[in-house]
Amino acid sequence: MASSERIFVQAIRRYCARHGIAVDIRSGGWLIAMRRGEARHFAFGYDIGLNSAIAHRLANDKSATAEALTLEGVPCIPHHLFLNPRLGKNVVGATWREAMLMLLHDHPQGVVVKPNEGTSGRSVFKVTTEAELDHAVGEVFSMSTGLVISPYVAIEQEIRVVLLDDVPLVVYSKQRGSDWRHNLDAGARPVLMEDGEVRAACVKLAADAAKAIGIAFASIDVVRVDGSWRVLEINSGVMMEALAKLHPELVQASYDAALDRVFGTN
Repeated sequence: MASSERIFVQAIRRYCARHGIAVDIRSGGWLIAMRRGEARHFAFGYDIGLNSAIAHRLANDKSATAEALTLEGVPCIPHHLFLNPRLGKNVVGATWREAMLMLLHDHPQGVVVKPNEGTSGRSVFKVTTEAELDHAVGEVFSMSTGLVISPYVAIEQEIRVVLLDDVPLVVYSKQRGSDWRHNLDAGARPVLMEDGEVRAACVKLAADAAKAIGIAFASIDVVRVDGSWRVLEINSGVMMEALAKLHPELVQASYDAALDRVFGTN
């Protein structure tokens, strides 16, 4: 087993070895084919293959997730969608920049600009001025067909809940470092949550969010703002690379539970 392999790939290898499942790793580990008898299953990226296509697409689209949660009355952070003007005026319209400036004006504490799809906090900008807005928009549009703008909020605490159906497999807080973001790739540290009211509230909100978009296996980030919990985003691909450095057995058990569902062994 190559030490450079992602934890996700290693976890699948271990599971398949224990259960007599043939595994074929392709594309540097981003495509994994698993076969037992006549049954073949695929994992792609960090998606283990349990979610429907529409649930996967909703979760990977920050704006669509926020809209779906709002429809179901699930508290969430708004994400306003803007399409890349390179798609043409017939698609984008002519007043997209004015709409962005209005959002900035309406939120003097600042806004956050980030790609509509993507993970790990890459190309995420906190913006307080028109010049900063133009820079952030240019950077995101240079590599994305769409971006979202959210009001900047002072996040008091961020919790990630990994759910399989309604069952919380992992619940941990993200302890922020020197960066204003809580992304693990930006230096935040995962700390497992103990049982209690806070954990229970976060699990309940995460389960409501998962139900709202019909997703089976996901990691859901919830944040406390002004004392209230809201959903920040839903991730269809469950990535636990940072957590595995501290709690490898828990991460393996979580992927095992999901793979049991894939192969119908539980």
